[in-house]
Amino acid sequence: MMKLSLALLAGSAAAFAPAPAARSSVALNAEKSAALPFLNRPPLLDGSMAGDVGFDPLGLSNIDDVGIDLYWLREAELKHCRVAMLAVTGFLQVELFGPAPGCEAATAKCQTDAFWQLWNSHPQYVAAALVMITFIEAVSGIAATSGRESGDRAPGDFGLDPLGYMKGDPEKAERLRAQEVANGRLAMWAASGLIAQGCSNHMGGVEALTSSLNDNMF
Repeated sequence: MMKLSLALLAGSAAAFAPAPAARSSVALNAEKSAALPFLNRPPLLDGSMAGDVGFDPLGLSNIDDVGIDLYWLREAELKHCRVAMLAVTGFLQVELFGPAPGCEAATAKCQTDAFWQLWNSHPQYVAAALVMITFIEAVSGIAATSGRESGDRAPGDFGLDPLGYMKGDPEKAERLRAQEVANGRLAMWAASGLIAQGCSNHMGGVEALTSSLNDNMF
């Protein structure tokens, strides 16, 4: 009876004993976000997606209602990345080399002003662009919805690879995916900056940069 009592006491004490420090430390470190080490890593951001560093301070990756989930958010991010890269290229191309053929009325260096010049002279161009955008959105929306339901399509994958960059070496393909996301996120900031400063000071991006450097030269 004495031996049984001692065994029960030993078992109870073991139940309240602290876990080994090393194991506890490893578990805590594994749960931290790589981008924000003072926050826990979001459960769904496990690093499997290109460009995923666990950055989600608002917890958007955990949304799973009203038709929004991580697949939908990733699809939206990649779409905006690609649109922003095209937008920044267009902003700078028109400012440096002039308007495209047929758009000679858009002579302003600031592309927000050039848009209104084009609207005033050829509103049908803007209307045609809106029709095209609507068609593209419909096609991409169908692809995203069917891909999310079937699980056979990765977010943002339209099979568009005419130069074959994604074929062959899997490591190269993964590196290119990460570069697309990184450059796209930078382009979204750049496009936002170009639009904001164009609306505020009516200067083109290169013009504003040159003016800023000239004004602050030592």
